[in-house]
Amino acid sequence: MLPIHTSIAPRRTPYGNYVLIAINVVIFLLTYWPHRNPFTGSAEVLRPWVQQLELIPAKPHFWQFISYAFLHGSYMHIIGNMFFLYIFGNNVNDKIGHFWYLCFFLVGAVFSGLGHVALNANSPVPTIGASGAVAAVTGAYLVLFPQTIITVLYWFFFIGTIEVPALFFIAFKMILLDNVIARFTPYVAYDAHLAGYTFGITSILVALATGLVSSSNFDLLAMIKRWNRRRHYRDVVSNGYDPFTGRTPRKSVTIREVQKTPEQQREQAIIQELREKISDRIAQRNLAAAAEPYLELMDIDSKQILPRQHLLDIANHFASDNRPDEAAKAYEQFLTHYSNYEYAEQVELMLGLLYSRYLHKSQEAIKHLEKATEKLSDPGQLQMCKEELSRLQS
Repeated sequence: MLPIHTSIAPRRTPYGNYVLIAINVVIFLLTYWPHRNPFTGSAEVLRPWVQQLELIPAKPHFWQFISYAFLHGSYMHIIGNMFFLYIFGNNVNDKIGHFWYLCFFLVGAVFSGLGHVALNANSPVPTIGASGAVAAVTGAYLVLFPQTIITVLYWFFFIGTIEVPALFFIAFKMILLDNVIARFTPYVAYDAHLAGYTFGITSILVALATGLVSSSNFDLLAMIKRWNRRRHYRDVVSNGYDPFTGRTPRKSVTIREVQKTPEQQREQAIIQELREKISDRIAQRNLAAAAEPYLELMDIDSKQILPRQHLLDIANHFASDNRPDEAAKAYEQFLTHYSNYEYAEQVELMLGLLYSRYLHKSQEAIKHLEKATEKLSDPGQLQMCKEELSRLQS
């Protein structure tokens, strides 16, 4: 099972990650040299002078705790490590910045090396490869983006793809299955991997808790806090405490429930399921997957209103996906219910352009463009708006 795509992309170019990948490739090309030892006849994959850079648990030197992470023993070795670094490192680099990302990678290499040496102190087998540092980066991804979706390529009797939440794929497949349960492949530094994951998860959790890395509503620390609040709420309510009045025991209140027909109940359940699906997929930044349940929701009940940012995100997705009709309807709904939005004039401009250039509804376009003209402050947007109005009115 190979992760091939994540549901989020970095907002800034991850130059730090690209630099690390380039350095690893260059060092591989300088050090890789498959040959046979002229004295023993045994196969060797690295040039002789590289031996002093390998990490040997039985007699380690301090510089080897970094140098070993930039050595690889085959093309598949470096391709595999750099592929995983690319998949998970880009977003981590974007989140913590270039300098701190480079430092994080190096310290992750040191900690994974220390963990391997501590658990294999008498081993004379040299250890090389960036997989321990890559495990630290992957652990950081698990903490920072646990709710994102990872597209996984699988092949058993047939080949296909599935989408799995990052939290479950990394925690259960990559950590538990690959490095704890299925420790079958010889000469694989499983302990270095586990030490790297431990460092990556622990250090980023501490960084989030102390404010060194900005938290969000979607990282693992926020998920833990929400779970703890729900647990605490259940505990106090189960003891009879009323959180709304502060009194205990809670005063019983008789509520007369409005009876609904079975059809109404089914429709309400579908609506609730669709709203939850939209919310979850937007939280995972998977707008393409959120758009379709939104359209289903509108077909069932066009009066259903999403939270402001969710509705705007879906409207923007339709516009960028070249679906002007759906985009226009979503923008219209947005302006109807969120007319006090601080950037409403930009929504008016977008709606006017959709009606003018794609839907060929001149009167609607003029109405929205005129409203946008009254409030637009950006010179470029204002000029574009006036030119479009002039073209429509000529």
